[in-house]
Amino acid sequence: MAELSLRYGANPHQNDASISSDGPLPFEVASGSPGYINFLDALNSWQLVRELAEATGLPAATSFKHVSPAGAAVGLPLSAEEREVFRVAAGDLTPLASAYARARGADRMSAFGDWIAVSERLDLATALLIRPEVSDGITAPGADTDALEVLRGKQGGSYKVVLVDPSYRPPSLERREVFGLTLQQRRNDTPIDDSHLSEVPTRATEIGEAARRDLLLAMIVLKYTQSNSVAIAHGGQTLGIGCGQQSRIHCVQLAVEKATAWALRFHPRVRGVHFRRGVKRHDRDTWVMQFVGGVRRTDDGWLRGLVEEMPAPLDQQERAACLSRVGGAAMASDGFFPHRDSIDLAAGMGVRYVAQPGGSIRDEGVVAGCDQHGVAMAMTGLRLFHH
Repeated sequence: MAELSLRYGANPHQNDASISSDGPLPFEVASGSPGYINFLDALNSWQLVRELAEATGLPAATSFKHVSPAGAAVGLPLSAEEREVFRVAAGDLTPLASAYARARGADRMSAFGDWIAVSERLDLATALLIRPEVSDGITAPGADTDALEVLRGKQGGSYKVVLVDPSYRPPSLERREVFGLTLQQRRNDTPIDDSHLSEVPTRATEIGEAARRDLLLAMIVLKYTQSNSVAIAHGGQTLGIGCGQQSRIHCVQLAVEKATAWALRFHPRVRGVHFRRGVKRHDRDTWVMQFVGGVRRTDDGWLRGLVEEMPAPLDQQERAACLSRVGGAAMASDGFFPHRDSIDLAAGMGVRYVAQPGGSIRDEGVVAGCDQHGVAMAMTGLRLFHH
């Protein structure tokens, strides 16, 4: 048996922490000293990006916080506006770097202090994007020498890099010990693919290639997100993830709020704000999210203190114009919708494609809600709870 001792468990007072395997450990710690929570993020995030890359044929990246993704994306090119909003410096981007920029840019405020995972060998372009960000570590199936050297110089040499064996496949049965008792189940190894989008009971039945990609992305994200969970995706990246809520409508509300804030960040008045010298990247992200209403605002004095000149608030017409950017978004749910209220809320911000397991006694009402809003909904028959 191979075992690696860890400094402590979930909290500093929980000692005797370790990670072990009956065979060789399927990873190498190439930098830093990952802890218990780091490995929970590292192993879950790696599974997400590996599966997302296999499903789409594109490089994938994710930004994880507390065993759930803050964002995930595939490696599509970035527009000039996206580079500006996602705080990507000038320079050539590889597809993997674009995937990372999109994943981090999905929810930059939540990504503060994240764990990153990428589906391909880490390259220099991606490492250079990671270097200025506040992040705990990264999982990758290898790293170029120059990329590894960049990250080994981060955080005074303590930045954590876990290089995972991409050929490793875990046993089909997984076990967890809780309260001294062992729970066992088959791993959730059902592949998520286009076949899960074949049953469409709504009047709108057309789900184009881009929408199918986004629905698959959202479903794979939910497979590794703490339940209950809902994800909204568009353009090959998540826009908002609502997770860990007891009520599904609250998951949808969180996802919609984050997706709305994502769109409002593109308004020219938000992009054009001039921050005072010395304002850190995360404070800039926090300012933007408070200004567009993505989080509860502090007093205006704090907001005004970070910028040279406070812009005028966005009015309803300007906010609506920004939301046109995410028209045709896709939303997936890890469990069925018990009421149509989730559809009404999501459709109001531009969701036009939905994937959910189905199986509620109120499925007929949910379908009627989709028909009213012109939403195409696939009943996947696949619940994706993750605990």
